[in-house]
Amino acid sequence: MEYINAIELKKKIDLGESVTVIDIRESYELDICKVDSFKHIPMSEVVERTAEFSNDNSVVICCRSGKRAVALANLLIEDQNLRNISVLEGGILAWIEKVDNQLEVY
Repeated sequence: MEYINAIELKKKIDLGESVTVIDIRESYELDICKVDSFKHIPMSEVVERTAEFSNDNSVVICCRSGKRAVALANLLIEDQNLRNISVLEGGILAWIEKVDNQLEVY
């Protein structure tokens, strides 16, 4: 499994690279802070919704701190045979710290 840090991800997004960020946090977490360019799919729904993102060049899984994202990425790689999966290192907390400190930390 690969990791991408918040600054590298921001650069890819800004350059218009084909990257889909899947935010697997729960809806109540998005009520606290949300990145509009990230696609929200709750963790419990990701496996059944892989058709929504599996053909993209690059898929980044994001949660609050990265722990849930690692577990889900391993599942997608091992059970769903997806190879274009990486994890946002440090999750939304790292994004807030490195990219957008206007978002609320929780």
